[in-house]
Amino acid sequence: MTTNKTIRFGILGAGKIGTFHARTLAGLKDAGATLVGVCDPDLMRAQKVAWQHNCTPYSKPEELLPQIDAVIIAAPTQLHHKLGMQCLENGLHTLVEKPIATTMQQARDLIRLAQRKELVLQVGHVERFNPAVVQASPFIKDPRFITINRLGPYDPRMSNISVVLDLMIHDIDLLLTLVPSPVTSIEATGLSVFSAHEDIANVRFGFANGAVADVTASRASFERARYMHLFQKDAYVSVDFMNARVKIYKKEKPVIASMQDITVEYPKVEKQLPLTAELLHFIHCIRTNRTPAPSGEKDSQALELALKITDKINRFDIPKTTHLHTPKPLQMVGDVARAAQIMLDETLGNIKREN
Repeated sequence: MTTNKTIRFGILGAGKIGTFHARTLAGLKDAGATLVGVCDPDLMRAQKVAWQHNCTPYSKPEELLPQIDAVIIAAPTQLHHKLGMQCLENGLHTLVEKPIATTMQQARDLIRLAQRKELVLQVGHVERFNPAVVQASPFIKDPRFITINRLGPYDPRMSNISVVLDLMIHDIDLLLTLVPSPVTSIEATGLSVFSAHEDIANVRFGFANGAVADVTASRASFERARYMHLFQKDAYVSVDFMNARVKIYKKEKPVIASMQDITVEYPKVEKQLPLTAELLHFIHCIRTNRTPAPSGEKDSQALELALKITDKINRFDIPKTTHLHTPKPLQMVGDVARAAQIMLDETLGNIKREN
């Protein structure tokens, strides 16, 4: 689609994220976008969002898809693959919220179908469009050590997936963009606090070029904090995601005698909502047949790393039981034996690799 005709949009999912997309799309008429309808199995919820933005509510995707050119999938993660395949089969340009899917095979299915149909498939890594990240990017040159913290309160909507897939995947995506080198090692730890999945996780990434990144994601915090620090030769870059601020500390002399030998810059950050920038990018890609950033291929790398992290965190977990009772002695022995076998297999594997 390269003409200037209006692009007809639909949204699948009328929850919190779907509501944000509806509100943003409703304000993009000057960009040639119009919101046709919102679909949710809960028709009353779809009606609430649709009435606010002068469009039509639907309870079944089959009723909405024939009337639109592009779609936003803001449904629960476990539905991304099914709905994404349905939308692409119907010839719709598709923006699917992160993560792209729950398995690598599902991600590959979506990517291949979009390529075969010559459709735009974009993944909702909205942090890439954060104005602070955009402004900081030109100053980031071969970082050697990176710390990222993404903390916030518990959200029951996302209790069905790990905090790694919920929050940390944003930062994994950023790392793959900012560090031009493959990940060679992962050290991960995590803990379930409020849900059946990890609600807090800390990961150390090692890269082939020697760079190291420490990333923490938590949905068990009572305060929100989202920031990134990057240390590189002769400079330190600080990015505040929430407040869209950037600080750059530069070494001005070979030897630092005092703080006077360090300059601090505050690059001007253009204030724009990341979601607006993301949707404008999606619209531009549709009109110009351009591959979006991030593309499906890039997001599949982020998903692959996220799944490896959750596997590492869960590898030594003793199986949980849904019954609140004291395990019988044989059950306890069996659980410990399984955990010991896993640790033994891991140790033997390391010895074989070293030899």
